[in-house]
Amino acid sequence: MNRSDQRPPAVAIMGPTASGKTALALAWAQRLGGEIVSVDSALVYRGLDIGSAKPDAIERALAPHHLLDVCDPHERYSAAQYAHDAKAALAGIAARGAIPILVGGTGLYFRALFDGLSDLPSADPALRAQLAEEGKARGWHALHAELAGVDPQAAQRIAPNDRQRISRALEVWRLTGKPISAWQGSVPRQTFPFRVLKLVLAPTDRALLHERIERRFDAMLDRGFLDEVRRLRADPRLRDHPAPLELPALRAVDYRQAWLHLNGATDARNFRDQAIAATRQLAKRQLTWLRGELDARWFDSASEALALEEALRMFLPR
Repeated sequence: MNRSDQRPPAVAIMGPTASGKTALALAWAQRLGGEIVSVDSALVYRGLDIGSAKPDAIERALAPHHLLDVCDPHERYSAAQYAHDAKAALAGIAARGAIPILVGGTGLYFRALFDGLSDLPSADPALRAQLAEEGKARGWHALHAELAGVDPQAAQRIAPNDRQRISRALEVWRLTGKPISAWQGSVPRQTFPFRVLKLVLAPTDRALLHERIERRFDAMLDRGFLDEVRRLRADPRLRDHPAPLELPALRAVDYRQAWLHLNGATDARNFRDQAIAATRQLAKRQLTWLRGELDARWFDSASEALALEEALRMFLPR
């Protein structure tokens, strides 16, 4: 602990999906009198409960939670909006003399909160519509190849089938003549108003993480995940949307696969296989991002519980 740092403390529990973040956050929040701030791009949407592993009423009663259910699934919620709302929540927690416990796996939300975001140009609806038409006509892999020609750095980190991010990167390039990676690399540094203990929960054995992902998905199905998606499909704001699967809420892992399954695109077995594979890919992307957090400490929650406790004790000496 840096005793000269007078900023109030906060704990960030980061990690891939199904790594045990929620259980640890709840245990520490109860013991420390802390309040939990979600850092998850699916949990902000109302109605995305089972498939997002959103804390239920019992878990929420154990500790105050923030940044859950802040918008409807037909709406768009940006990382910049998240940073604004999270800062307000953190200020309120600190004013109450409580410790914020940030928990989640959405790297862009953590980056927006801790480091700020670049001042990217505003969306251009006409150009965005044009790119959507080009994607249909030429194929998104062709647009990804175009992006690689003008911004190889962005193309390397954007998947060839990630329509939204390909479209946004090309939109910024065509609007400004400046690659989106250059915009993103010119973020003015900010001093975060909390001193943060950054912890990454990640099983050393990746097979264990894959097993957890599989078990959790089957448990979601048992809890009625497909019925939850049926309710979303019945919402006229989604049912009548011209491209519902382009909405951020329905791009969330498992929801997209379930929507397509209910459209008749897959049978039950293929749906399960595709959803679990997509979740494993999400975990892989989360781990890749977390490796860039050089000031974070990594722990295996299954075997290093004592080390986690020691890290917390050293950060918050009594």
